[in-house]
Amino acid sequence: MQGTPQEVDPADRWVLDPDTGQYRLDLNPRVPGPRAAPAAPLPSDPPPPGGRAARRRGAGAARSRRRRALKWTAGAAALVLVAGCGGALYLYEHFNHNITAVKVQLGDEAERPQPAGDAMNILVLGTDSREGLGSSYGDAGSTGHADTTLLFHIAKDRSNATVLSIPRDLMVSIPDCQSGDKRIPGEARAMFNTSLGQDGRDPGCSWKTVEKLTGIRVDHFVMVNFDAVKTLSTAVGGVEVCAAKDINDPDSHLRMTKGKHLVQGDEALAFVRTRHAVGLGGDLTRIPLQQQFLSSMIRAAKSGDTLTSPAKLWNLANAATKALTVDSGLNTVDHLKNLALDVSKVDTKHITFATVPVLDDPQDKNRLALKQPDAGRLFAMVAGDRSLTDAAAATSPAPQSPAAGPATAAPAPSASAAPVVDPGTVPVTVRNGTGTPGQAQQTVDRLRAAGFTRAATAANATATAASSIGYPAARAGQAAALAGALGLPETALKADPRAGAKDPLVVVLGKDATGAAAAATEPGAAPAEAPKDLQRVEADDAGLCAK
Repeated sequence: MQGTPQEVDPADRWVLDPDTGQYRLDLNPRVPGPRAAPAAPLPSDPPPPGGRAARRRGAGAARSRRRRALKWTAGAAALVLVAGCGGALYLYEHFNHNITAVKVQLGDEAERPQPAGDAMNILVLGTDSREGLGSSYGDAGSTGHADTTLLFHIAKDRSNATVLSIPRDLMVSIPDCQSGDKRIPGEARAMFNTSLGQDGRDPGCSWKTVEKLTGIRVDHFVMVNFDAVKTLSTAVGGVEVCAAKDINDPDSHLRMTKGKHLVQGDEALAFVRTRHAVGLGGDLTRIPLQQQFLSSMIRAAKSGDTLTSPAKLWNLANAATKALTVDSGLNTVDHLKNLALDVSKVDTKHITFATVPVLDDPQDKNRLALKQPDAGRLFAMVAGDRSLTDAAAATSPAPQSPAAGPATAAPAPSASAAPVVDPGTVPVTVRNGTGTPGQAQQTVDRLRAAGFTRAATAANATATAASSIGYPAARAGQAAALAGALGLPETALKADPRAGAKDPLVVVLGKDATGAAAAATEPGAAPAEAPKDLQRVEADDAGLCAK
């Protein structure tokens, strides 16, 4: 039967709410008798003069829908963009029931990094679960590990965003975590991707791992699976990608000739999964492909072709709400709408994707370890709300933090020129001089997650304003790497002439080390320059090609 609510065009369900003065989706339009009543006119439309005008509506229907679509776009009412293994567009109350939410348990608040003011950090987890996808994808029997992980930082003034890719093969310390009623013990040394799925770990376990690894406070998580890439790429009408050479990868099933292509569905999934036929054939080769794909998807989602098409908006919202799993803080369309308005303010030319600096793990060449001090510098920039859009690679020492006090007369090693250091061989003692209980243990946890597995706490120090690292003269390179891991300026490094060659490095935490909140509100408290040789992709660069 024509005119049923199921057959009403979505554009005709958008009506003015007289109570709020805003437009909302009416999913249950009144149907008097066998035919639906004409949609209520928008304030800009002239009132229907009668039956003949109603019969003439057919000729102007397209124009009317275009006006409505433009009103949706102008109000940013229909756009929510969260970049991960895909993106999301939601507003409609109709999709509330599609949203899957997980309540995460993060433990003692005092052990977490401090909130970063009005900045926002969203953890995006792409799992390799093949649930419901048959035998063509993922690892047989896998519960879904953290196959692709991005930390999406949105600046407090919404002028820019930084997206950090965390390699799945990175060796980290996974903390104890709680998944439902189950307490899951941590691991001192494990691949990052096992922070999800392994032994029943839920997204909260990955959340805790990222916070301890980076020292950056996470506000929300979004989790997607293989199917999300397929459905979202199709919903935006395809994602443009580029290959610098012919690609034939039997593992991902990607066959692609050199040049630009519009991919969606299975081909889009094959593109983001391929690694053996490009570059060096590892996970670090695949990450730039994923960054290229996500940048292009963001451009497609924010393009005029999508924003002015009610059908595309509807399809994208439907696909996204079914594809995503979120934390309980994002469990309604209302919450997602607010997130949308924040993210959609960021121009694509100010969104930067970057891979966390890594090197071969000294204990296993098939695994990765953080490259220090570069990784620590990058984490400190994000925690301090520093944009990577305009940040040049570091060519000189980072500026001194206002809280770090005057420079010491003792010569300090240059962090930017520090040699490669195996953090697992460095003994570190951490003393708390902040005046705030628990800071030493929190710092030790963070250092262990960064590979400094020999870090330990010691007795509290006298309260001090500035943090410092005391080191034996022969261990200057290790001290520089430690400073980078903690995001401390080079002026915090102090050679100790009384220390023996085998003595530990001694970290004394000052009041400038109480977390990311201070860094986010003090412009000089974070490095102003990006690490040298940082792998990055700008979201507005349409000329990227997979090599």
